[in-house]
Amino acid sequence: MTISKLAYTIGKILIGIFLFIFLLGLITLTTVDRSPIQDQEFYTKTMNALDQLQLQGSETDTWLAGWGKANMTPPQPVELVGYAPRGNYEFVQDSSFVKALALGNGKTNIAWLSYELLIVHPHLAEEVMSAIKNQNLPIDQVIFTATHTHAGMGGYMPGPLGEMAFGGYNEETVELIVDKTISALSKAIASKDTVTIQFRKIDAREYVSNRFIKDDPIEPSIRQLIFTKNSGEKATFFTYSAHATILSSKFMGLSGDYPFYLMKDLEEDNYDFAMFAAGTVGSHRPLASGNTPVLVEKYAHDLDSVMQIKITDSSIVHRTRIEIGTLPIALRDPHLRITDNLRLRPWLFNYLLGETNVHFDVTIIGNTLMIASSGEISGVFFKKWEDQAKSLGLNLIITTFNGGYMGYITPDQYYDRNFHEVREMNWYGPGNGKYYDDMISKIIDKAKIRN
Repeated sequence: MTISKLAYTIGKILIGIFLFIFLLGLITLTTVDRSPIQDQEFYTKTMNALDQLQLQGSETDTWLAGWGKANMTPPQPVELVGYAPRGNYEFVQDSSFVKALALGNGKTNIAWLSYELLIVHPHLAEEVMSAIKNQNLPIDQVIFTATHTHAGMGGYMPGPLGEMAFGGYNEETVELIVDKTISALSKAIASKDTVTIQFRKIDAREYVSNRFIKDDPIEPSIRQLIFTKNSGEKATFFTYSAHATILSSKFMGLSGDYPFYLMKDLEEDNYDFAMFAAGTVGSHRPLASGNTPVLVEKYAHDLDSVMQIKITDSSIVHRTRIEIGTLPIALRDPHLRITDNLRLRPWLFNYLLGETNVHFDVTIIGNTLMIASSGEISGVFFKKWEDQAKSLGLNLIITTFNGGYMGYITPDQYYDRNFHEVREMNWYGPGNGKYYDDMISKIIDKAKIRN
């Protein structure tokens, strides 16, 4: 072959490669939509739905609560979920539990389900809800949450992304989790008895920080509900904003990270039952002194001590009122970015991720407003919302991983910074922070209307 023919052949190959890459880019990539979020149809749709949302419930003269838990550790190792794919866990540092807390007033009944998992995938939530229906359990509202441990088990997330990054899917694992959920919830319902409820807020700012911008706001508080039966038995439901990420990504044991040990401490000291729910963990990291299991336990012990001595607010929930509602959230097209202004096309994102089940569950317990989010909300927002709630006479608790997942909800001023949370994990584009801010502010106002 002559040099000219060789050059011609190479040129054709290079042109072919270029055309292939160009066409592949056209099929899989598009530009970021930066148009104002409040001008878009999905924003108007959700705000109209929120205007029309009617909270349902009742008021009596008695609180009834019960609790239960079940060990859902798989009989054989499964893949770890958190950070990057790591393969199966090599040993059990801590057993994994599902916990259930049932609350009612004789007419309206709700239940919280907390899992020692990274998230509660929509498929898992759907399977649990189906099992609850099949068992005819008397629950009007089920609120899902997770400890968000990054050393928890996988095997419950179907779809391509679940297979690639979240431990794949194992039907036996899902059946185990569902079975143990029904066991824990049945125990909770069967053990219901008259209780008093106390709200408590604890200042734990020494143990959490903004992991991206040092001096930006944080949500520093542990928020706690305490349920005390006439027998003296006590349970607590509490939230905190520090990610459960103390253990190293190289740690190959199954573990609940610090929430496991904090719940253990509480149950050994002052409570018969303790349930942790991840709060507004977006943008927040734990301030621990190291990443070994011993130092994870120390961090939990320190938080346990703080919960006893740094109480900044405490009040009895007198009014035995429960009101509940669910707000489906419409979203813009997904914006999983690969550069500042290029993102995957929606069809590819939806294929990889599947169902997100994006919604808020709203629960009013006396004068305490609880908002359960599917998305991973940043604690940077919290002070504004709390100030608004307190001005209306409301205590505010926000939880995350409520039977779905739609990535991070971070302040819009973070969007063009080179942070993992806003590049790879803020899946619904610029303006998403304002969107959630507007929704939560409106929910707080609606709770006041009902107060």
